[in-house]
Formats: sequence, C-alpha cells, structure tokens
Amino acid sequence: MARRRSKASGEVRPVWSRDFALFFAARAVARLGDTMLPVALAAGLLQHGYGAGAVGLAMAATAAAFAGFVVFGGVIADRFSTRGLMIGADLVRLGTQALAAVLFFSGHVVLWEICAIGFVNGVASAVFQPGVASTTPRLATDVQGANGAIRIAESAAHLAGPALAGLLVGLASPGGVFAAHAVTYAVSALCLLLLRLPPLASGGAPVPSTFRADLVEGWREFRARIWLWAVIAVWCLYMLMVWGPTLPLVATEVVQEHGAGAYGLINSALGAGTVVGGLLALRLRPRRMLRAGAISLFAFVGFPATVGLGLDVPAMAAGAAVAGAGMSFWSVMWATTVQTQVPSDVLNRIHAYDVAGSLAMMPVGQALAGPSASALGAGNVLLVAGVMSLVVAAILLAVRPVRDLVRADGTTAGSLPADQPERARAE
Repeated sequence: MARRRSKASGEVRPVWSRDFALFFAARAVARLGDTMLPVALAAGLLQHGYGAGAVGLAMAATAAAFAGFVVFGGVIADRFSTRGLMIGADLVRLGTQALAAVLFFSGHVVLWEICAIGFVNGVASAVFQPGVASTTPRLATDVQGANGAIRIAESAAHLAGPALAGLLVGLASPGGVFAAHAVTYAVSALCLLLLRLPPLASGGAPVPSTFRADLVEGWREFRARIWLWAVIAVWCLYMLMVWGPTLPLVATEVVQEHGAGAYGLINSALGAGTVVGGLLALRLRPRRMLRAGAISLFAFVGFPATVGLGLDVPAMAAGAAVAGAGMSFWSVMWATTVQTQVPSDVLNRIHAYDVAGSLAMMPVGQALAGPSASALGAGNVLLVAGVMSLVVAAILLAVRPVRDLVRADGTTAGSLPADQPERARAE
C-alpha cells in the first residue's frame, strides 16, 4: 500500500488508513440517504395533493436554514471538536427524519410541519458541514486523491439512492424512504464515533478570542482571496438561475409525466456521471485547477435542457450523466483548491463562508421555481436554467484570478504531493 509522510508530525502513514476509511464510509452512507430525499419529498407531497411550489418550499426550508447558519457553524467548528459536532448533528438529523417518517406513515402531512422539520435538518447540517473541509486534509496527505475518492463514493450513493427511493415508494410509502434516511445518519454517527482524528498542526498555544472576533477573522481571510469570493459571487447566480429551480422542477416534471421510477432512473444516471467525473479527478492533475473545473461545468447544460425540451427518459438520463460528470470534476477541483490554499487554523470558517455564499441564493431559486413555472411553463424555466449554466461557466473563465490560480499542493499530472506545498496564488 502506498504511503505518504504526514506534514504535521513527520509520521509515515498509509493513504488509505482505518480512520480515512471510516470517514469515507460515513460520507458515502449519509450521501446515500440525502439522494433519496428529493424522491421522497416529491412523491410524498404530490400524493397528498401538493404541487411543484410545495416541493420547492420544502427543499428551500432546509437550504435556507443551512445557508443562514453555516457561517456560525464554521466558527463553532474552529472552537470545539469537529468530530463531536458532526456526531451531534447526525443524531439530530436522525431524529428529524424519523419524525418525518412517522408523519408520512400516519398520513398526517401538513406542509408547514414538513418545512419545519426540514429547517431543523438544515441547521444540523450547517453545524456538520464545516468540519468536513478540515477533516479531509487531516486524514489524507494527497488531498485531491482523497476528495476524488470521497466524491466517487458519494456519486455511487447518488447512483443507488434515487433508484432505492423509487423502489421504497412503490413497496411501502414515502415514509419508508424517510425511515431509511434516518438509518443512514445513525450509521454515519457510528463511523464518526469510531474515528480517531489526528490533531491539527499548531504554530503554538492558541490565542484566546471571542466568537465575534473569530467570525470577523474568518471574513477577513475570506475577503483577502480574490479567487475565493469571485467564485462565490458567480455561484450565487448559479444557484438562483440554475441549480435552485432545476432540482424541484425536474423532480415534479419527471414524476408527473413519467412516474417516480423514471425520476429515480434519471437521478441514478446523474450519479453515474458523477462517478465518472470523480474518476477523472483522480487521474487528472491540472496545474490550474479552477480553470479546468470551470471548463467541465459547461457539461451541466444537459440536465435541465433535456427535461425542458421534453425529451424521452433515455435522453434525459444521458443529459443527466454528462451533467454529473462535469459537476463532479468541478467539485473535486474546488474542494481541493480551498483545502490546500487556505491555512488550517481558519479553514472551517473559510469553508463556512464558502458554503454560505455558494448556497445563499439556492432557497430563493427553489422558492421561485413554482411561481416561475406557473408564469412561463416549467419547460421554459428549465431551458433558461440550461442557458445560464453556460453563462456561469463562461464568467468563471473570464475572471483572471480564478482562471490563472496555480495549485498549491505541488502535484501535477502523474506527480506525488510535495511535503511542503507552495502557497502560490494569482491575486
């Protein structure tokens, strides 16, 4: 088994250690449940007389809570045990999804209650997510390789999750999907409980600070990196015009026209594409990672456009697969860039600002999906989303600090990570 030398301690350890395997399993299983949720929400709410607007609001409740609280989650993660916070968040989400399962099994489904459950779920996710960014580089020296492996696992879950959700909806009810989702959080919490997380490299004794001071310091570090806030600004447009409306409208259009099974198949194709993108990210080591990632984003147009054009299920599945490959490759390039360009002592906060900014407009896009579809037609809204996905990729390539940023982990195609990465920035 290949080995790398730990930068923090000089200890030689395997790339695939017991602890990284546990973290890998936790992310894969939790992602399996997360990819089942859109099918459960769409099928369950439609069965109880709600439409696309209700599905969009239910999704928006979770996204809004997540985006609104994740910055505070980043500060908390830098002040306390990230592993403990992630375990606690998993246990909270175990409870929320179990409660949703009870409501759907009982037939007592009220939209505001589903939204409230989603909101609590989103807050728990906001506490969980910042720790993910700092955990990966603490467990693996080859950060891009680790991100690629995790992305492949999450993609495989995306491949299986929607199909499994469609099967559970047919055999039991949407409540069965929520129950299965709750179990995935229990498994994730157990894996994290068994994890032994190496300490962060420290430059000396920590300086006492207030919660507000930590929040301000994180914002200052965020603003100092042009490539970082430029991508987030562009991503706000992406969430508002592309990803936000695409998720609920694809779900409702496909479920209504072709059934939950077809929607599961299309989402599985999206997952298959993300597996391919993850594999490519394992093999390719571009010197300018964000440039390569932005180019791959042009492929996302296939997901909303094929549904908007009303093509048949195989064509929609093919478009989803291509879109998934492009999005997956971008995700690995972006995650690795942030984790290697940002100092570890502020990484949780920077990642929190990254996530908050990235998702800030997503609930707005989701909430406006229903009214926009009523006014313009769901197909037309999805076609606009497809066009805007091309515009966003073009804007990213037009911003020089994004386009020309040089990778900081010392690896290019076929090379191994350097022990002391050069923090090269194009700012």
